[in-house]
Amino acid sequence: MQGNLPPEAQEKLEELQDLQETAQQVAAQKQQAETQLNESETALDELENVDEDTTMYREVGELLVKTNYDDAQDDLEEKVDSLEVRVDTLEKQEERVQEQFEELQEELQQMLGGAGGAMGPGAGGA
Repeated sequence: MQGNLPPEAQEKLEELQDLQETAQQVAAQKQQAETQLNESETALDELENVDEDTTMYREVGELLVKTNYDDAQDDLEEKVDSLEVRVDTLEKQEERVQEQFEELQEELQQMLGGAGGAMGPGAGGA
């Protein structure tokens, strides 16, 4: 079908495919950030059950380095804050990509006289 499309429609179709890839990448990044956020929040919650005098270690690359309670808590709180911002940013980016996809899809359908309405983003919005 693509070979029979006018050049403008072909270009829009390629843009749609690029946006679909972008949407999938953003969704994967968001899922990864949400997982890290959940893990960090769980660790922060568990830290409340730990005695402040307990010997603790944190990962630094391949090493475990001794740390104290306050540093561990500060690091986790900072990580949670940072990940919350990251997830929020990715959610907004995901919405923008979805809006661009829908607009482009509509333009393409108008170009083709309303035919072929079965195209979808493949990265369903939440």
